[in-house]
Amino acid sequence: MGTTQLKLSDLARLAGVSTSTASRALNDNPLIKKETRERIQALAKEHHFSVNAAASRLRMQKTKVIAVIINLEAETKQSVDDPFLLKVVSDINRAVNRKGYELLLSNSYMAGEDWHGYFISGRRADGVIVVGQGKEQARIERAARAGTPIVVWGDPKTSANYPIVGSDNFIGGLNATEHLIARGASKLLFLGDPGHAELGERYRGFCHAVEKAKVEAQMIKIDITSEAAYASINALLRAQGLTFDGIFACSDMVALGALKALKERYVSVPNDVRIVGFDDIAMAQISFPALSTIKQDTNAAAQLLVEKLLSQLSGETCASQEVPSLLVIRQSS
Repeated sequence: MGTTQLKLSDLARLAGVSTSTASRALNDNPLIKKETRERIQALAKEHHFSVNAAASRLRMQKTKVIAVIINLEAETKQSVDDPFLLKVVSDINRAVNRKGYELLLSNSYMAGEDWHGYFISGRRADGVIVVGQGKEQARIERAARAGTPIVVWGDPKTSANYPIVGSDNFIGGLNATEHLIARGASKLLFLGDPGHAELGERYRGFCHAVEKAKVEAQMIKIDITSEAAYASINALLRAQGLTFDGIFACSDMVALGALKALKERYVSVPNDVRIVGFDDIAMAQISFPALSTIKQDTNAAAQLLVEKLLSQLSGETCASQEVPSLLVIRQSS
């Protein structure tokens, strides 16, 4: 056998072991018995088989899979079937497939605390796209520090050790609220949870517009689901009656929950209360009345997320980037 032609599989055959055992032995993996390791390493030396070549070949093996983690909070009722999350994942899937990769859909519970160990060391994927920064970014930061190729859909203004792609949530919140005020709303309600990075920026935009126009406002902190919005508007109407004339909801699903509660109590939208949501999911157009909202360009974002991840796989560093958002005015406001 020629000295340069010996492959890992040939060495394994000579040693009478499997290819994976041979590669582990060459990488001095303690899972393999010491005498087996030494015997295989001696064989490799005898046949001028480069241990480094074996190690680099092992590293070079690509899974051609990109993991997408839906980063949900432990205490939220929001789930993977949220229409906006599904839209983001669907757009990422298309962008991933176009580049010749497969998508592995996971969530933050499945992946546990050590994302690098689970996906990269566990050879489940070559890189990770995280949908949603959530309330705390410790796991994302840990994965990035461990060298995981990783990009995040979130708020690109956040200073981070990984690239973030997303809308300018502050401007989105500002535009939505200024529109409500311009249409005559003067007692405003923000529905959502500002603890989330993106929603916090939307709330900041809301507050900025409210302060500038010197109108009344209150924030109702709720989980980001239609059920939570429905329950909170019902509770507010029962306790205080109609004390508001404009709602900026942190997402379309939250807006639709609020709309349902108002309609059931014969509060007219938009005559009594004007509503603006955020995301522009398909249901926003077909609800009655149709929902005004801030449209996020998930298609452009998905392409950027995948491009930035593939750049990292090629050893490049990437910066965060914003995608445009747009106020879409419909009947609800």
